[in-house]
Amino acid sequence: MGRKLLATGFALLLTVALGGTAAASTTPAGPRLENPHPCPAQPGFTCSTLTVPLDHTGRVPGTLDLQVATADNVTAPKGVLLFLVGGPGQGGVSHIKDLAVGKLPEVAKDHRFVMLDQRGTGEFGALRCPGLQTQMGSSNIATPTREAVAECANLLGDRAPLYSTDQTVADLDLLRQALGVRKMVVDGVSYGSFTAARYAIAHPRNVRKLVLDSVLPHHATSADSLYLVGLRANARVLRDACAAPPACGYDPAEDLAQVVRQRGVADGVRIFDAMVTYEFFDPTYRDPRGDIIGAVHAARGGDPTRLNKLLEKLAGANRAAPADYSSGLQAGTLCADMRFPWGSASTPAEVRQARLDRTEARLPEQATWPYTSQVAVTQGFIQLCLPWPAEHASSNPAGHLPDVPTLLLNGDRDLSTPLEWAEREADVAPRGELVVVKGESHSIQNRERGHAGREAVIKFLAG
Repeated sequence: MGRKLLATGFALLLTVALGGTAAASTTPAGPRLENPHPCPAQPGFTCSTLTVPLDHTGRVPGTLDLQVATADNVTAPKGVLLFLVGGPGQGGVSHIKDLAVGKLPEVAKDHRFVMLDQRGTGEFGALRCPGLQTQMGSSNIATPTREAVAECANLLGDRAPLYSTDQTVADLDLLRQALGVRKMVVDGVSYGSFTAARYAIAHPRNVRKLVLDSVLPHHATSADSLYLVGLRANARVLRDACAAPPACGYDPAEDLAQVVRQRGVADGVRIFDAMVTYEFFDPTYRDPRGDIIGAVHAARGGDPTRLNKLLEKLAGANRAAPADYSSGLQAGTLCADMRFPWGSASTPAEVRQARLDRTEARLPEQATWPYTSQVAVTQGFIQLCLPWPAEHASSNPAGHLPDVPTLLLNGDRDLSTPLEWAEREADVAPRGELVVVKGESHSIQNRERGHAGREAVIKFLAG
């Protein structure tokens, strides 16, 4: 999805939920980074392994080996910056050089960059669910079949709840201990912003500064799993793009609404998925090589050729190998973390559909326009977790972020984590500053075409 009052209380809640502090799960010597070696094809960075409990509650025995990459500037004057990538499902280790050296060299000069493959991700730890991987790839929105969901749930079995954000937050504090630092900057993008905020809530005294890029609010609601904000944001974003010179001269939101209603629910989901995917290639939404705004306009006028080609092309762009983006990890995390029209992961499976049906019937048109309520309940966030087996739900802290300096970054044309989410999270950040990057979409630090967002990060971390 791109989250003070509850900081102390949630830290206690997490301790109870996970059966004690993270330190209690480790050996007396404490966590360590093992087997250090140069990261392949990433000079200046060392790769190693952090062994963590499979289950921080201690109820399920076993361990996991997480891959960690650390910059070699151990004595960096401003200490450690832990950078968390998105998904959930994406690994981080293979991206550290490109990010630190290629995108944020000014930050890397003064900070020791650290990235990891969070549990269930990466070359060595990715969860593998073949059916889901084929049908969803790196998409959150594509609708999976019940057979693919059942296959994944059976493959993960009792391990599924062990890939929640609660467990990852506990891993991150073991990583901090292994690095031997008291405080660190935590910087997260997209789902990484959710994890970063949740870490700060659980461990506020261990966070020096917090950067939330392409923001997913830390407190999940049923409206978030329905993606209501994202559905509605299409109208704002497309109208803004259409108003840029040379102006379109028509209303792209009205075009979209008509085409979705003409083509039905399944294609409505495909079009929404395509819109969210398209922003990664063209935040103008009007590049002559694709021009999704023009394609929808032509489809409304009776010529669907360009739109059909774009739907196929953009669906293909979401194909991914598990090592690059694990759909199995996405399922294990989202279904435990999110809140739904039927409740949480612990809600019995047999009552979920009726509760979802009631919610759909009560959704006013303006809640989803230019899409429909049927699209909202058919997209992947819902259909992935609707048949998922009932399990222990992750914690879902409400209230404020901790009283630490916080920078929130968002592109105003982001449909993956729309600007409205960042504004919601900024409202609960006591020391938060929201920087809106005009004309940009998702993942500012990594993908911004200009430098305004990165300059905001540099200035914030230099202060």
